Amino acid sequence: MIKEIPGKQNPNLNIIYTVIKELNANSNNFIKILINLLDKRKIIQVKNVNNVKTIIENVKIKKDKAVLKYEKKYSKIKRIDNSLKLSNKEINKIIKNLDKKIKYSIDLSYNRIKNFHKKQIFKSFSIKDKFNNHLSYKYLPIESVGVYVPGGTANYPSSVLMNCVPAIVAGVKNIYMTTPLLGKKANPAVIYAAKKCGVKEIYKIGGAQAIAALAFGTKKIQKVNKIVGPGNQFVAAAKKEIFGNVGIDMIAGPSEVMVVADKTSNPEWVAADLIAQAEHDQYSQSILITNDKKLITKVKKSLHHQLSVLPKKSIARLSLKRFGYAILSNNIKKTISIINEVAPEHLEIQIKNPHKILRNIKNAGSIFIGKYSPEAIGDYLAGPNHVLPTTGSAKFSSGLSVFDFLKRQSLIKISKTGIERLGPSVINLAKYENLEGHAISVKKRIKRS
Repeated sequence: MIKEIPGKQNPNLNIIYTVIKELNANSNNFIKILINLLDKRKIIQVKNVNNVKTIIENVKIKKDKAVLKYEKKYSKIKRIDNSLKLSNKEINKIIKNLDKKIKYSIDLSYNRIKNFHKKQIFKSFSIKDKFNNHLSYKYLPIESVGVYVPGGTANYPSSVLMNCVPAIVAGVKNIYMTTPLLGKKANPAVIYAAKKCGVKEIYKIGGAQAIAALAFGTKKIQKVNKIVGPGNQFVAAAKKEIFGNVGIDMIAGPSEVMVVADKTSNPEWVAADLIAQAEHDQYSQSILITNDKKLITKVKKSLHHQLSVLPKKSIARLSLKRFGYAILSNNIKKTISIINEVAPEHLEIQIKNPHKILRNIKNAGSIFIGKYSPEAIGDYLAGPNHVLPTTGSAKFSSGLSVFDFLKRQSLIKISKTGIERLGPSVINLAKYENLEGHAISVKKRIKRS
């Protein structure tokens, strides 16, 4: 059974700091118990999304009429504009008075993200073997991409940049964006970022209906080849449902961070980094793992004080209370095992010798090394992408990159000598697999006249 360390009481303030649960990892079956705790979060996230299939089917058949119907229903707007797209005039008006500091920050972020992603480009290649066979591998950009940008509880220009820039670097010519705007005031920074990225059209719709419209196309909304971008559980369910008709980036859940700390770590900084994730969503997860019991007490105290003045304290507090953990682990091998099992979206290593752990980390979306590398800088302009695998999927997948917007083609040109020398082995294998048609296809080409 898991052992919880009791919350520490400050005798001066008479407050018990119990914002996050304390867990003791120094037991043989801790990993198994931790997995059960993580699974509970996954289950809680799953809500009733059965109507997503109905929405998709209706949009597929009734097109714009269905899109408008669902926008009116879920946006709770009695009268909505039939125009589903922002005009250039509207775009220019929206961004006209945007703070110059915000524009500068978006421009800086755009350039840093672009410069980093340029290093991801792979070159096509061609080889010729001893039989004069020509074998090639060619990279081609996807022709069109739809980017979903949330517009509910928050608006993120950073999401526009992180999803559009790798597509731009890959050479995607047609980028379309959709964000819930009908009946709402547009976020100038989001629209400015979209214009900066050369987005062709911006649609004013959200939810599962927006995903369906991009997947199948309507009279007013362009059909795309791939859909990327974060969203709520309905958007995620819709992306999962339409996969196969179009491509998707990933099925991402709420944000996560794991902070590895020791007695040299600054407890206020650690607490701030845990809160930075928790304020995203009530289902976000923030985990501290340390070998210093005193640090846990200090971090909990700092969490209490920092939350008291946080604008989104209700969201952050709920996230930390439900899914926040402070894990005491005195064994470095156990700590590494916990990290690799959790496979966190974001991993911060704030210990004295981070490389002692770093070389053994196999599963993490993005890793932040040292006390001056908060995850928050990665969200905006460090350079690497902030669209990352969540809920353990870093065990088998990676963050969004240029590769996600490229198709790869293999080109095969076999010579007469090549078919004659390689053909007999193909025939042997085809017959072994009971595919006589395959064998005949090759045999006819090497048959002597």
